[in-house]
Amino acid sequence: MGLRELRLKRGMTQQQLAEKLGVTQQHVAAYENGVNSISNMTLAKALRMCDALHVANPRKLLDDDDK
Repeated sequence: MGLRELRLKRGMTQQQLAEKLGVTQQHVAAYENGVNSISNMTLAKALRMCDALHVANPRKLLDDDDK
């Protein structure tokens, strides 16, 4: 399940996730569209994303990160 699917499953908008991560909505869109690679984000940001999306294993964020 990719980032977009995880976000939508939690009923969150890109803007809501961006606010939890401390980034812009455009930054979240870039992660979802593969412009920015999730595997290159900082550990702190990855952990905040896991917390926001209720994902226990950060590797789940990478499931769809092969674009």
